[in-house]
Amino acid sequence: MRTMQLRLGVECQPKPIFIVNFRYFILKQKTIKAPITVKGVGLHTGKIVKMTFQPASVNHGYKFQRVDLVDQPIINADANRVVSTNRGTTLRSGEAQISTVEHVLAALVGSSVDNVLIEVDGPEIPIMDGSAIQFIKAIEKVGLEEQDAEREYFEITTPIAYKDEITGTELLALPSEKFEVTTMIDFNSPVLGQQYAALSSIDDFKKEIAPCRTFVFLHELEQLLNQNLIKGGDLDNAIVIVDRIVEQRELDELAQKIGKPSISVEKEGILNTTDLHFKNEPARHKLLDIVGDMSLVGKPIKGKIVATKPGHTANTHFAKILSKAYKEQRKLKGIPKYKPEQKSIYNVVEIAKRLPHRYPFLLVDKILELSEHHVVGMKNVTFNEHFFQGHFPNNPVMPGVLQIEAMAQTGGILALSTVPDPHNWDTYFLKIDNAKFKNKVVPGDTLIFKLELLSPIRRGICHMQATAYVGNKIASEAELIAQIVKRKES
Repeated sequence: MRTMQLRLGVECQPKPIFIVNFRYFILKQKTIKAPITVKGVGLHTGKIVKMTFQPASVNHGYKFQRVDLVDQPIINADANRVVSTNRGTTLRSGEAQISTVEHVLAALVGSSVDNVLIEVDGPEIPIMDGSAIQFIKAIEKVGLEEQDAEREYFEITTPIAYKDEITGTELLALPSEKFEVTTMIDFNSPVLGQQYAALSSIDDFKKEIAPCRTFVFLHELEQLLNQNLIKGGDLDNAIVIVDRIVEQRELDELAQKIGKPSISVEKEGILNTTDLHFKNEPARHKLLDIVGDMSLVGKPIKGKIVATKPGHTANTHFAKILSKAYKEQRKLKGIPKYKPEQKSIYNVVEIAKRLPHRYPFLLVDKILELSEHHVVGMKNVTFNEHFFQGHFPNNPVMPGVLQIEAMAQTGGILALSTVPDPHNWDTYFLKIDNAKFKNKVVPGDTLIFKLELLSPIRRGICHMQATAYVGNKIASEAELIAQIVKRKES
C-alpha cells in the first residue's frame, strides 16, 4: 500500500527564530463584524438552504437557530446534543435538529471565530462544495471584531485516550501549547491506500485543509442513490473512489442516474468528475471533520489530537470525553480562595435576614463573593452539627442531601439579590440534575460553595451550576433550578 504524507510549514529558506511563550500570550474572543448570508443545497433534501452568520456576544460560543420552525429554537454546538453521525454530525434540542454541522464548525475554528449565531431555514447545513472553504470566504468578507473578554481554552495537561475495539479507531489528546491535529486513515482499499495528514498550526487551516472535499466509495454512492438520498449531492463536490472493477456499461448507467453525460475511471481509481486538490485530500478532509467535531467540546483546545481511522461517531464520542474533562478542569481551576481574615459580604446574621431558614436548617455561615452571575458561600462543619447524632454516629459524615440544600441556600442569596425586598421572598426547588458526591465531608472541614448561573434569571427562575469544595477537592456538585416566589400577605 502507498503511504501519502502531508508536511506543513516546511520552508526552503531559513528564517529567523522567534520564541513565543504561548502560555502567557493572551488572546481576546472574536465575533464577526456584520451578518453574512450564504445559500446552498441541502445534501439529502436537495432543497435550497439559506444560512446567516450573526455576530454574538462574549461567551456565546457557537449556536444554530432554526428560523423556519415555530419559536425559532436554538441548538447549542455541544457534543452532548449529538443524536446521529450517519453521513455527518447531527445535533438536536427538543424537537429541533440540524444536520451536517461539521464543515461550518471547522470553518469557524479555522477562522478563529469564538462567538456566532448561525440562523438556518432548513434541517441541514448547505453542502456547498463539500469542504469548508466557502464558509471561510464568507466570513472573510465581513471580517472579525475583537471583543472585551479573554479567550478561555481547554488545556490538555495529561493524555486522554479513546479506542473503539470493533472498528480499531483510536483518538488521543496530548499536551501541547497550541492546537494541532494528526490524522491517519486506512480503509483497506488498494486504491486509496494508507494516508496521513497533519496540521501543526491553525493558521494553515485555510490553505491546507479547508478546500479538501468529502469523499465516498463507489459502492456507497450506489447505495445512497438507490435509497433516494443525497438529492442535493453533486459529484463536483465529492471525490468518488472506485474500489472495485467497473465495466463501462455500469458507469454509463451511473452517469444517467446522476445526470452526467459520461464518466470514466482515472488511473488513480477516482471518477473523472473532479480533480484532486491534493494527493492525500481524503486524509486532509478527515482532519477537517475532526476540527469541526472537536469544536463540540465547547472551548478551543490547546493540545494535540492524534487520530487513527477517525469517523464522526468516534469523533463526537471523544468530544464528549474531552468536554467532561474540561468541565472537571474548570471546576478545579475555579476553586474560590478562602482567607479567614477576608471580610464577608454577609455574615450569618445578615444571611438570616434574607433567608427564611433557622437553626437547625440554616446551613450557610458566610457569603464571600456575590455578583450578577455567581455567588460563593461558606460553612464550617463542626462535630456539634445536629445531623451527626444520627448519621453514622461512630463515623460522622455530612449527608449529601444537606450539602445540596446548603448550596441551594447559597444560590438563594444570588437569586434574592435581584429583588429590592429579599426578606419578603422565598426560594423553592424546581429541579436537581446530575448530582454527584465525590468526597466525604466530616467534622472539621470548611465547605466552600460556588454557584454560577447557567442562563440569565427570568421570571424568578434561577438555573445554576453548584459545586462544593473542601480544600482542593470537589465534595459534591449538581445543576440546580430554583424559583423565588413573593410571600402572600396574611
